[in-house]
Amino acid sequence: MHRVERTIGRTTLLLEWDKLGEDYLASLTGGTAHIGAVALGIFDRESGSASSSVLTVPGHREDRIVLHGARKLSKASRSSTVLVAGIHVDNIVLKEIEKIITVSEEMIDELVDILQEEQNGNSDRY
Repeated sequence: MHRVERTIGRTTLLLEWDKLGEDYLASLTGGTAHIGAVALGIFDRESGSASSSVLTVPGHREDRIVLHGARKLSKASRSSTVLVAGIHVDNIVLKEIEKIITVSEEMIDELVDILQEEQNGNSDRY
């Protein structure tokens, strides 16, 4: 299992991932870890495009993060990916939510770079 960690204000975000055969399983948690949303990203080798589908637990809002993240990860890895997210911070305010979303997206982009390096045969980073 590999990981990227960032502390934002009152919480620490943790992005962990591992290979499952040729595919990837990743989780993004922060605060009280749980499953808030999950997305499956699919890469179509014929067209070179990626798509994703999402399931969200009622009352949770991690769907945007996982939907876009799974698609990005599948495109970068040229494989299927599952991205699970659950971030909970008590009494969170709008500025904290916005920062968590921004940093989550940055962490996913960092993983995209890592997966692209692996595709290019440069997998020494993690």
